[in-house]
Amino acid sequence: MDSLQRFLRAAWFPYVAPFVAFLLLTYGGGHWPGAAHLWYLAKTVVVGAMLWSFRRHYPELRWRRSAADWAIAVVVGVGVLGVWVAPERVLAPLMMGDPTGFDPHSFGLGAGLTWAVIGGRLLGASVVVPVMEELFWRSFLMRYLIDADFQRVAVGTFSAFSFVVVAVAFGFEHHRWLVGIFAGITYGGLLIWRRDLFTCVLAHGVTNLGLGLYVLKTGQWNFW
Repeated sequence: MDSLQRFLRAAWFPYVAPFVAFLLLTYGGGHWPGAAHLWYLAKTVVVGAMLWSFRRHYPELRWRRSAADWAIAVVVGVGVLGVWVAPERVLAPLMMGDPTGFDPHSFGLGAGLTWAVIGGRLLGASVVVPVMEELFWRSFLMRYLIDADFQRVAVGTFSAFSFVVVAVAFGFEHHRWLVGIFAGITYGGLLIWRRDLFTCVLAHGVTNLGLGLYVLKTGQWNFW
């Protein structure tokens, strides 16, 4: 029992647990593609609840930022979005795995429920996922690779080793690994420049929200 309590109270646990839960639910959902909308809703609710319950462990998430930080985050987020979608035909052979996409109209739901699924998808992708991923990749792991006692390392501290490892690992978390690495480099560079995790969360959220709106506009469900 003491070992379990130490495990749950470890400084890294609030950063790692939501990310691991997201991965497990993503893997589990892959076995039931016909219920992908329910699995995504489950991921959003479970991970969002975990992040909320751990919120006091994230002092680096300061929500009141300057207008300049917001503007920079929006520009960076839109820029990453452009790179993400522009070279699709060229980079398709380099994708890892076969992204089946997420078509909310394929589940045989009524119009109201379909739009509820779309809203849940947008909420999860543009709010929950950016917070969860930025906390894990660029707050926890970038610092942990510098010092195992990562809380002694200031957010945004540069180390070539941790920067490259995190950017590459972040890229290979995605089917589109090459543009994923570009996104990892961009978000990591933004963190080092601004020394503020919320700016990265906002940029990541802008990218994901923009991607969702692009998918809805074009019907290119493979991006989801």
